[in-house]
Amino acid sequence: MLSYSVTEKLSHAFELGPIRPPSEAYSLLIRATRNCPWNRCRFCPVYKGSKFELRTVGEIVRDIEAVEAISEGIKEMAWKMGYGDNVREVAAMLCNRPQYGPCVCHVALWLGTKGKTAFLQDSNTLIMRTPELTQVINLLRKTFPSLNRVTTYGRSHTAAGKSIAELKELKDAGLDRIHIGLETGYDPLLAYMEKGCTAENHIEGGKKVKEAGISLCEYVMPGLGGKKMSQEHARETARVLNEIAPDHVRLRSLHVSPAMPLWAELQNADFGLQTEDEIVKEIAVFIENLQVTSYLRSDHILNLLMEVEGKMPDDKEKCLNIIDEYLSLPDGERLNFKIGRRAGLYNRLGDLTDSPRHDEIEQAIRHLKAQGSDVEEEILRLKNSFI
Repeated sequence: MLSYSVTEKLSHAFELGPIRPPSEAYSLLIRATRNCPWNRCRFCPVYKGSKFELRTVGEIVRDIEAVEAISEGIKEMAWKMGYGDNVREVAAMLCNRPQYGPCVCHVALWLGTKGKTAFLQDSNTLIMRTPELTQVINLLRKTFPSLNRVTTYGRSHTAAGKSIAELKELKDAGLDRIHIGLETGYDPLLAYMEKGCTAENHIEGGKKVKEAGISLCEYVMPGLGGKKMSQEHARETARVLNEIAPDHVRLRSLHVSPAMPLWAELQNADFGLQTEDEIVKEIAVFIENLQVTSYLRSDHILNLLMEVEGKMPDDKEKCLNIIDEYLSLPDGERLNFKIGRRAGLYNRLGDLTDSPRHDEIEQAIRHLKAQGSDVEEEILRLKNSFI
């Protein structure tokens, strides 16, 4: 039986926001703000109907203290159960016991992966007053000295509004990386999607973050331009990134769901969605125009070709060759790969050579066609399940 002290520590709770970047999957999540201060982007389904709020430093401090208490309780439990410093087994056990709740499970998973990184939620923590955000980062670092990376989301417009001195203050406090949703560098598309910034805002904000010595990760959304603005989207986005020179560029392919304002545009035929193959061709145009020394990442489930990634410019040819290999496949093989990827059976193009999986997918395609089902609609249905 657990001692009262352990039970008491595990009874603490703290706020958890709805999202974080995939690269922060094992990070400790600390909610610094609630929701999004802009919240108008047509392609975004998150935070809709929710009011933006700045949390007080006191609220955030109490959450950090709650995490500390839970962390101590889990470590104490591990010792009592004979695991010593190894909390992985305890973490798995706690996550399988619903009575402990999401906060305990989250901290357990974080500790189980060595507790090295933290991410400040929600969508634009940079909007906090710099002294207050600095205070939060300082406390987080002091409370958890094992942290080797602290990151957050920010908007280009907000970063552009900060002085270099302010951003350097955040860097000195221990903010290592800012994730920014660039999405596109094409001004007409930024306006159409109601992004709330311009290409020049993107460039100014990104350059300031880099000048302050903070690692910068910019997110690009292939497919966002639809059929009409695809080429301009690809070329202008590359141009803007070439000026910013971020450390990381991450691809997040567009998928439109009913929860997005953009959905209404599809119903009105004002926005023509591209096919998966057209998006792959757009990514090739983007990469061809990219002249950076960034790491290109394709680490999101919505991306069809997740192996299109690498250090630029060294791996540019490799990425383009993968795209060429895919586009050179016969129609049936491309369809097999798309179904396999969206069903979670394929990860890489090379998986097409796995005969049992290939045959299983072919059988599923034949079954869908025999039923009179639209295979492309089935792909969309599978993608809907990812969101």
